[in-house]
Order: sequence, then structure tokens, then C-alpha cells
Amino acid sequence: MDRPSWAPSEVDLSRPSAARVYDFYLGGSHNLEVDRSMAREAISLWPDLPAIMQSNRAFLRRAVRHLAGQGITQFLDIGSGIPTVGNVHEVAQQASPDARVVYVDNDPVAVAHSRAILAGDERTAVVHGDLREPEAVLEDSRVRATIDLDRPVAVLMVAVLHFVRDEDDPARAVATIRDRLAPGSHLAISHASAEGRPDSAESHQELYRRTPTPMTMRSRAEIARFFDGFDLVEPGLVWLPLWRPEDPSSAGDRPERMTGFAGVGRRR
Repeated sequence: MDRPSWAPSEVDLSRPSAARVYDFYLGGSHNLEVDRSMAREAISLWPDLPAIMQSNRAFLRRAVRHLAGQGITQFLDIGSGIPTVGNVHEVAQQASPDARVVYVDNDPVAVAHSRAILAGDERTAVVHGDLREPEAVLEDSRVRATIDLDRPVAVLMVAVLHFVRDEDDPARAVATIRDRLAPGSHLAISHASAEGRPDSAESHQELYRRTPTPMTMRSRAEIARFFDGFDLVEPGLVWLPLWRPEDPSSAGDRPERMTGFAGVGRRR
């Protein structure tokens, strides 16, 4: 196949990419037929998937607006994927033109495209990093040049922790970052869960086992432990559509269909 201009030469285009599949669900253009094929198969098993992904992205925007409203002007988005319309820097800088954002992802396609989009924006940086190596992320020269960890920071882990296996100890990674944050910093998490739709969860996880980033769905109680050391802000850890919806009716009568939990915590 012909390699698109936005795909780095080192990327294997024969396997689906979770970031590109996510881009397809959001209506983006940076995906390939191998990604679209996987997405269509997933949708045939779970027709709500595009709505779930869009609900997740809507939570990201609501969380960033809330955090900006709390005076946060520094954002560290770990597992950022491919930036699309309404991403963190756009939402944050609408609220505060001086807001600074660092995007971190371990997918070279997402990193390359992000750098192309953000070239020339001195208030943003893009880092090729991995949540499983939190020390390396925090010590990266681009992170240190863009974000002052001695002041409050909003760390965003939106739809990323379910791509970290239990054996890679995601709780340790979150705690390592927490311990470097100034009091008043915040952590925003969304995470896939089989609760609410256990009938569809296993088939979806099986699809992601074909990618370099298999998925581990977790229970609400397991997700809540990532907020150790943080005080959850209202309404706590809830189904994705129920976290501070702009229109309460938009959550529908079965918010559990979105099969993910979301929450924001404040560093003590």
C-alpha cells in the first residue's frame, strides 16, 4: 500500500493502531483501511462504540473547561492520541490564552501528526513517551521546558490506563506522577469497564489483542484506586456521560451503555 504523507516510515501499517482506530470513531481522517476494518468489526459486535468514543472525548473537553475554570493553566495529557478538533490546547487556550499543554503518546503516528499540527505553537509541546515510564516522561526536556511542576498542573489520563496491563503496574505509574505534583494539581481519568455491558466487553477486548495495545477493562473499584492521594471533585467517579454534563438530558436513560467511568481528583 502507498504510505500516507503523515505516516512515519518506521510505523508498521499492516497492523491496526489504537490511536488511528480512535481517530476513525471520532470522524477523523488519519486512519487506514486496516484500522477502519477493525473498527467496523468492533461496531458490528458493539454498535454503541462510536458513541462511547465521542462521549469520552466530550468528557475530556468538559474536564479541561472545568480545570481551566479552577485557574489551572498547565496541562499534561498522557496518552493524547491524534489531536482532533476540540482537543486540549484549543479548549484550554480559549479559557486562558496563556495555557500551556504537553501532549504525550507512545504511538509514533500520533506523535508525528501532533507535531505537524502544533508546529510553531510555543505554548504546546509533543513528547514521545510512555505512561509505563513515568519518570522519563516527567524528566523529558520538552516537559520541563513547558510545565513548571512546582505549580498546579492538570494531568489528563483519558482512555489510556486501560491500555496498561496489570503486570505493568499502572497504579505505580499514577502514584509516581502524583508524588511529583504540587498540591492543588488535578488528575482526570476516564477508563473502560465491563460493568454495565459485560455481554460486549470480552469481544471488544479480544479485538484489541490484535493490536500492539491490548485493552484491560477494570471495575469501578479498581479505577477508584488510581485516585489515591486525590480528593474526588463532584460528582465523583461516575459513568462517562454523568460527569458534569452540559445538558443533563444528553446522558440518556442508560448512561451505563457508555461502559466507562470518569472522574477528576484534586491533589491533597
